[in-house]
Amino acid sequence: MPKEKTTRKTKPRTEKRKKDPNAPKRGLSAYMFFANENRERVREENPGIAFGPLGRKLGEIWKSMDETDRKPYEEKAVADKKRYEEQKASYLANEDEEESS
Repeated sequence: MPKEKTTRKTKPRTEKRKKDPNAPKRGLSAYMFFANENRERVREENPGIAFGPLGRKLGEIWKSMDETDRKPYEEKAVADKKRYEEQKASYLANEDEEESS
């Protein structure tokens, strides 16, 4: 017995907002600080490793680290988040000034 075709209402696509190139970049996570710092070392230890397996290897190393090893990266992430919040506040304040002008 063949399946009957069902019609489904489709929602009109909403247009994605374009990202402002002048907006501040978001803060990096502790893992991203770790990955950026250790990517080259892992690549040297595993020559010819592709992008996907490299990311998995970094993830395995990150998961195996204890709290004391992660602490410097988490401190960097907190500082970077604070930097982002400050830049975002000043960016939004400047944007509001331009709109009211």
